[in-house]
Amino acid sequence: MSPDNRAPFVVAHRGASAARQEHTLAAYELALEEGADGLECDVRLTRDGHLVCVHDRTVDRTSSGTGLVSELTLDELRALDFGRDEEPAQVLTLAELIQLVLDWKSRPIKLFVETKHPVRYGGLVENKVLAEFQRFGIAAPPSPAHSRAVVMSFAATAVWRIRRSAPLLPTVLLGDSSVYLGGGAATTVGATAVGPSIKTLREHPDFVDRAAAAGRATYCWTVDDADDVKLCRELGVSWLATNYPGRTKELLADSSA
Repeated sequence: MSPDNRAPFVVAHRGASAARQEHTLAAYELALEEGADGLECDVRLTRDGHLVCVHDRTVDRTSSGTGLVSELTLDELRALDFGRDEEPAQVLTLAELIQLVLDWKSRPIKLFVETKHPVRYGGLVENKVLAEFQRFGIAAPPSPAHSRAVVMSFAATAVWRIRRSAPLLPTVLLGDSSVYLGGGAATTVGATAVGPSIKTLREHPDFVDRAAAAGRATYCWTVDDADDVKLCRELGVSWLATNYPGRTKELLADSSA
């Protein structure tokens, strides 16, 4: 990930999550079919040490069950329905999502993995993420620009762990203006990109230029409104995360015509 002046790449936020249940295989497959350049997921550790794609601490909102992800085994999670009112769906593991990305041959897809903190397992989450990347051969890219994976977090310590152990993997320090408009936190942990919300970008339109001046790309979340998509393009945002990848790709194509 490097700053440049082209149209933003489109990242499917938890898949095509406006049309399909978030973090399900169906949501990610639809995002790929709609032309997404990248896929975003949140990961958490199960009680028996597996990485699953779940945003919340609990499964209450997104599944047919209840309880903390960290207190459930993978088998217990697989017994739940994560499709809710749509087609039944099992919990998606990070390994399964990586495989989907690597199997997609139409174009190279970048996977954006967000680690959640604070969690009971602490830095073990980043260690497990790197172990999965190593297993699939994507932990040591030839350069950050050619990496198939990006690790993101709102926790500066998480970004620092990744940079220390896998220096060629791109990283995004997520957060709002108070975190890094001064540049301190991103510089300290060596983040290759910064990740403001669209609200922050509206309030601080010079954010992208300031990040670029420091050699950092910009990843903006969560960009669903047409005017916000236009703003990201005008400001030179590198990557934008959206729940509507197909519609967003069309908006960007129309604005560049």
